[in-house]
Amino acid sequence: MIDYSQARIEKIIYNRINGNSVSDILSDKQYSYDGEEAEDLKKIFLKPFANHFETNEFKHAISIDLNPLYTIAESIFKGKEFVENALHVHQHLKSVSKHPNIKDGDLFVVHYDNVRWNNEYQEAIGIYKIENKDRFLETTYNDNGEAEFILKKGIGAKKLDKACLIINTEKPYTVFIIDNVSTETDYWRNDFIGAQKKKDFINDTNQFLTLTKSFVTEQMPNEFNVSKTEQIDLLNRSMDYFKSQDEFNMEEFSRDVIHHPEVIDAFNGYKKKFEQEKDVDIAESFEISAPAVKKQARVFKSVLKLDKNFHIYIHGDRQLIEQGIESDGRKYYKIYFNQEL
Repeated sequence: MIDYSQARIEKIIYNRINGNSVSDILSDKQYSYDGEEAEDLKKIFLKPFANHFETNEFKHAISIDLNPLYTIAESIFKGKEFVENALHVHQHLKSVSKHPNIKDGDLFVVHYDNVRWNNEYQEAIGIYKIENKDRFLETTYNDNGEAEFILKKGIGAKKLDKACLIINTEKPYTVFIIDNVSTETDYWRNDFIGAQKKKDFINDTNQFLTLTKSFVTEQMPNEFNVSKTEQIDLLNRSMDYFKSQDEFNMEEFSRDVIHHPEVIDAFNGYKKKFEQEKDVDIAESFEISAPAVKKQARVFKSVLKLDKNFHIYIHGDRQLIEQGIESDGRKYYKIYFNQEL
């Protein structure tokens, strides 16, 4: 989880990227802010990353040193000329923005210090392309002291269109990516940043929980005769394991959570297929990321939906729910409990 409360904005460069028929607007002016203005800017530029858990790293088919954004980031982290490197960012983005559906936009390059990630304070670089602006009212007074308002368009603290935050961790650098604008090309991640998921405990936690939910809700019903309550029970046991443990171990998880040998074999086969399709390699053991578990818990829904009449939330012992069919064909669930809370 990104903590920007103590972060400092060292420098900001702003350039404008226009279409091929209009010249870009370039600037060598460096901005720096502190106090209330800095806090407002951090809410715009850093707050959107606060709940991001998918970590990435730079990649290149031949050599990482041939990845343009990686070399620019490394140069900035080494203290090289910031204005020149911000211009290189602009030139690189322009070179990969040839698709007709890619919009014009405002480009900001921001150099930070004291961004907290993984319990360490780090130097960081933020790169932002703003393609859509918000409308807002500015209230003012004219020379006669009369109240007026002006309707304007600007950049606020809502969703960023496209952004990346590069943290100066021990190499490989840690990269967070935001891409909220759909186009026919994924140029931001692949062509501009050149990124792949980072091999770390955060992604291992995310990917394993995604894999588990997919197996239980999609694959298990095709291979085994399982009820909805049995599926929910397995989802609950899986989430309980991740909430109660600091370290994940595949053998232990299989034994304590999945239980049945035939289901374990099916799960292992599904895991290999998942890794091949997603081009990932989930470790057999890893440190569990508590923030990633908290985020995934939102989608591990333990809700039994019965027609349009009832939703039953199941959080505990499946043995307290009994399923049956009446003589007239109506289905029912019988629920046992000790007290009404």
